Amino acid sequence: MADKATFEEDALQYARQLYSAALRMTRNPSDAEDLVQETFLKAYRAYDSFEEGTNLKAWLYRILTNTFINKYRADSRRPKQSELGDVEDLYMYRRIAVGDSSAASRSAEERVLEGLLEEDIKRAVEELPENFRIPVLLADLEGFSYKEIAEILDIPIGTVMSRLHRGRKAMEKRLWDYAEQRGLLPDEAERP
Repeated sequence: MADKATFEEDALQYARQLYSAALRMTRNPSDAEDLVQETFLKAYRAYDSFEEGTNLKAWLYRILTNTFINKYRADSRRPKQSELGDVEDLYMYRRIAVGDSSAASRSAEERVLEGLLEEDIKRAVEELPENFRIPVLLADLEGFSYKEIAEILDIPIGTVMSRLHRGRKAMEKRLWDYAEQRGLLPDEAERP
């Protein structure tokens, strides 16, 4: 059991990460602030039931995710404008940024991704259905393991793996479509 007196010291260190995840989930800064505030309130109230020695970050993300699913999906609040922020952290964007700069050593995939705009990558993530988007964000942006995501979302690990696979494939297809629209594909490229 955790002591509520240490809640602020223990939990608030994750405030920025939780806000960032909440912003990606809600797609609206005001809703993200409300979601984080509600998450911390629920976490504080239940902190004496938190088992010390377990993963506090995953516990907080589970509260955040469940609060989002229960409140925001039920309310069907869908803002018109989406913001993912910190796109440089995205899995696909990392692959672009880390690639070798010499054209000869880059794969066709890397050259295609290089031609895509940040907005294309944001849009590809945002267009994912919620049940795929959240696991992709938790895995590729937040760095959670399959087991942690399963615990956060309260679903089996196999479901996490399936949703990640499908979400990443859907992103890949959408990014391929953007590249095709911009004429970025090599002639011999085959559609995934």
